[in-house]
Amino acid sequence: MTRATMNKPTIAEVKAYLKTATSLTDPQVMAWAADERKGVQTALNQFKKRLERQAAAQAAFDQRFTYERQLWAAGHQYVAGMDEVGRGPLAGPVVTCAVILDESFDLIGVTDSKQLSASERERLYLKIVDEAIEVQLAVNDAPVIDDLNIYAATQDAMMRTIKQFKHQPTHLIVDAVPLPFDYPQTTLIKGDQKSISVAAASIVAKEYRDHLMATYDQLYPEYGFKQNAGYGTKQHLAALAEYGVTPIHRRTFAPVPKYL
Repeated sequence: MTRATMNKPTIAEVKAYLKTATSLTDPQVMAWAADERKGVQTALNQFKKRLERQAAAQAAFDQRFTYERQLWAAGHQYVAGMDEVGRGPLAGPVVTCAVILDESFDLIGVTDSKQLSASERERLYLKIVDEAIEVQLAVNDAPVIDDLNIYAATQDAMMRTIKQFKHQPTHLIVDAVPLPFDYPQTTLIKGDQKSISVAAASIVAKEYRDHLMATYDQLYPEYGFKQNAGYGTKQHLAALAEYGVTPIHRRTFAPVPKYL
């Protein structure tokens, strides 16, 4: 064994170093580019791909912050992003959430809640609540939905959410549902994919509603609410046929009326 070979780090040592490295211009990383060992080159290629993924995620995050930064630059200190969850299910409430962020918000993983796993949403939910300037929620349950209709019930909950803020926003970014009250607002289709604050609101709203439905699952275990969140799955429809309608079912949503 030559002295040069003896002085080389092991493959494990190279991998350990690369776990904490942050740049391809790191002198040690650059020096290993000339190392001919297959294990080192494989580790370097994996490191490069990781940096590329991180750069892409950062660029996407910055793009989703465009609306907020434009509004801040225009003098709007408090911009609220808003979303809802639960318009389609046969059972359970509609939940709306609004989130106010500032420029220090740095949770790159925040995106459309439907693109995240349950564990990712849970982790981000806790961090959003911790890092946001303010988070507000409102809930309209099944009787209100039946009384108003789902669209009006969603708007009602959204407007109540905004009115609860201690830091009153001067501009809203709303996902798909324009609100009929006197607030300047930007309405975006698929807003949770285009705005960080709307995406943050979608994550909080979904986590909050999922926890509510898990509680209802304990009261009405036959319907599988913890798994289906009130949507009309095969298990849910079979339970409706066998056990009938619960107090949290929306009586104006087909096929619920035929089981009353």
